[in-house]
Amino acid sequence: MAKAPVLTPQAEDFPRWYQDLINKAELADNGPVRGTMVIRPYGYGLWERMQQEMDARIKDAGAQNAYFPLFIPQSYLTREAEHVEGFAPELAVVTHGGGKELEEPVVVRPTSETIINDYFSKWVQSYRDLPLLINQWANVVRWEMRPRVFLRTTEFLWQEGHTAHATYEDARDYAAYIHKEVYADFMANVLGIDVVLGRKTPRERFAGAINTLTLEGMMGDGKALQMGTSHELGTNFAKAFDTQYLSKEGRQELVWQTSWGTSTRMVGGLIMSHGDDDGLRVPPRLAHVQVVVMAIKGDEAVAKVREIGDRLKAAGLRVHVDDRTDTPFGRRAVDWELKGVPVRIEIGPRDLEAGTAMLARRIPGGKEPVRIDALEELLPKVLEEDQALLLQQSRDRRESRTSDVATIEEAAEAAVAGGWARIPWATLGQEGETKLAEQSVSVRCLVAEDGSVPDADDAPGTVAIVARAY
Repeated sequence: MAKAPVLTPQAEDFPRWYQDLINKAELADNGPVRGTMVIRPYGYGLWERMQQEMDARIKDAGAQNAYFPLFIPQSYLTREAEHVEGFAPELAVVTHGGGKELEEPVVVRPTSETIINDYFSKWVQSYRDLPLLINQWANVVRWEMRPRVFLRTTEFLWQEGHTAHATYEDARDYAAYIHKEVYADFMANVLGIDVVLGRKTPRERFAGAINTLTLEGMMGDGKALQMGTSHELGTNFAKAFDTQYLSKEGRQELVWQTSWGTSTRMVGGLIMSHGDDDGLRVPPRLAHVQVVVMAIKGDEAVAKVREIGDRLKAAGLRVHVDDRTDTPFGRRAVDWELKGVPVRIEIGPRDLEAGTAMLARRIPGGKEPVRIDALEELLPKVLEEDQALLLQQSRDRRESRTSDVATIEEAAEAAVAGGWARIPWATLGQEGETKLAEQSVSVRCLVAEDGSVPDADDAPGTVAIVARAY
């Protein structure tokens, strides 16, 4: 009788496979309040590496980290009508504290545009104070009706950037820089996910923004996942909070602003983009454990794996030594396979006699014997090869499952069948977008014919990317 698979096969039930993997790979658990999650150490290690890589890029873009309160006076959100209307169904509101009813209810932050702008209005006086570039690593709360771990949770972790500029052009260019040079660079070169950079339609635009730039990734089942967004806010919040500066010419001017964010949703994207029926596959540049050195059995093997682990760490690799010979080797190997560690180095008594180790590669699969004394030179090359392979596989999937279509009906058919469709925006338009929404199909973004981001929604040659989405 065939042995039952550890995970539900993707082809059989993709959502069930996703939940199985999160559980079996010890990434997260559901929290005690509906829609919340507990991120377990291995899953949090992935998020920590995402933070480190993103934080470095954000700081290179000139932004500084700060922190703002979790609680926001409810009156703040009413100052920008479109913003509060967009978030109203998702708000968590606190009405009592310290055993008493509060004079004014406070909102648990769904995002921080309002409270940060209240302080920007105090901090910005002159053109010399601009640009003001602030980033915050924090948690936010949005009351989610259909929660799914990492993808849509009532509370999640993220970074949110907020900036103020002297001119529209400066704000526009900075939002575009974050979109391409920070977010897209990280997602392609670290996460190994091929994302499409585009412009959101007015229907999908962030509440209170004049333009939203997005990064859309195709998951293993063909659905789209919004991986991050960068918004041009215009002067909407500056008007609401009276954020002005004295220009060089001596005039009082409103600032132009941006906001931008990525979240623990990227962990879900990582799982669904790279995972297979054997578990997670973690890109080597992201992995907080790039190499696990495993003792199969025997005291000599234990001593050797510890020695090798120290050598590989000294060579700059992120290494974990698994010397638990009291736990069956097969079980341990399956656990590391589920967790998606890029490389396993397996060593037993026979390997020691031969001066070799078994190299198991998680991303392309397969095993081969290698010289132990060659590991420091070999492994960096192997890890870079596997990093490139994941990105190529992600790109190949998107390209092979994206169809050019001429009608709204064809666009809907392609999306329902588990792919993406490209259709001229002039053919689709807002009326067609509404028709697609009735079939749970959305316009993920608008792109130019050459794949760049169009300057305006109605720019000539603009193409809509249509898909079902998470």
